[in-house]
Amino acid sequence: MSTATATRVRRRPRLTDRRLLLGALALAAGWTMVGLLVERSGRVLGTATPPFVMGWLPRIDVWVIVAVAALGALVALGPLLLRLPRNTYILTVIVAALTTALAVNAARTGSHAWDAIFDTGPRGSFEAKNEYLPGLPALSYGSRFFLDRFAELVPAAPVNVAGHPPGLLLFAHLTTLTTPARFAALCIGAAAACAPLTYALGRGLGQDERIARTAGLLAAAAPGLLLFGATSADAVYAALGTAAAALLVRPSWGARGAGAVVLAIAAFCSWALLAAGAFAVLVTWQRDGWRSAVWLAVACALPFLVLNAWLAAAYGYDPIGTLHATEAVYRRSLADIRPYWFWALGSPIAWMACAGLPLSGGWLVAARRRDPGAVALAVVIAIASLLAFTKAETERIWLPFVPLACAAAATVIPPRRLRLALLALAVQTLLTQLLFETVW
Repeated sequence: MSTATATRVRRRPRLTDRRLLLGALALAAGWTMVGLLVERSGRVLGTATPPFVMGWLPRIDVWVIVAVAALGALVALGPLLLRLPRNTYILTVIVAALTTALAVNAARTGSHAWDAIFDTGPRGSFEAKNEYLPGLPALSYGSRFFLDRFAELVPAAPVNVAGHPPGLLLFAHLTTLTTPARFAALCIGAAAACAPLTYALGRGLGQDERIARTAGLLAAAAPGLLLFGATSADAVYAALGTAAAALLVRPSWGARGAGAVVLAIAAFCSWALLAAGAFAVLVTWQRDGWRSAVWLAVACALPFLVLNAWLAAAYGYDPIGTLHATEAVYRRSLADIRPYWFWALGSPIAWMACAGLPLSGGWLVAARRRDPGAVALAVVIAIASLLAFTKAETERIWLPFVPLACAAAATVIPPRRLRLALLALAVQTLLTQLLFETVW
């Protein structure tokens, strides 16, 4: 083989990756233009700037100085974390994710932004009435009554309570996380935990130490987790889903059994987290064959069924009735005016853009290269989009998918480009925060 031919062979995959990324970017830009033009024509697509839920509203607070410093430190020092001892890395990446999230979320309106989304008072968010804390009065007669009557309570519950099983609200009640500040602390802590959990996911997927650490670092810098994680309950779901996936993809059946238990608890908080089990089954199918995948699916189903059967027998909880009630509420919500033809493609585009452009690009490249985790995530997102499980607001609702994308992207981002990727993520995070009202 001549030198010129060998060079062409080496360049061909890179050029294919480049065409894939350019095609995806063109599709996203074109579909966004379609959404804006349709909305301007008078037809309602159901969000402020389809396919995104955020609206243009520039604003800045003095906290922006701290945000710039935190993001700058993450970009400058982040790659150095890959060389630290493992325990030191885990602790440092948690601190980095926590401080960056707090600083970024205060850059627009100050520190009150940390819990404003849960505050129904005059200084709170207009969205607070739809969040979890207004649903706490349903527990005033006790946990048993709440679980026994939950399916009947769904139609009258706040939107986010009605859209999920009762697990998170029950947990908030039992642990007295019943004020905006306390509930926000849970969400902020969960968002910070996603970084080390993503590292654990990478190790579970068989990645070497450097790639897994890169995945954790990307999670600490991901715009989706920073902007929509620290100030929404979906951060809790992201942490639970990532923890379940990190255990389920390990080769040890002991770890898989523990992951199945975590998955059952997670699904009691959000139906969507069953996708973590589907992700793990798809990874196992590619890696170990269909027999192992079937056994893992059975292992995932058993704790889920046992937990719900026990809750039904002991407390009268009706999971099937709850699911039907939730679906009825969803069909009568904004989803009814959001057309399928637009959101089947608009939902994944919004999630990919807000998760972080370098992350989504890396995930697409990893999927093209047949990385098992990347392919599994692609299948899960395709199913969720085509079956219209969610129309819009995927920037927040699909937050549990962001750590999975980070783990995939880490396999294709070379060490020499890591700082550049972190810089791109930091710039996107700050510009989005300062120029748009993201609601959460």
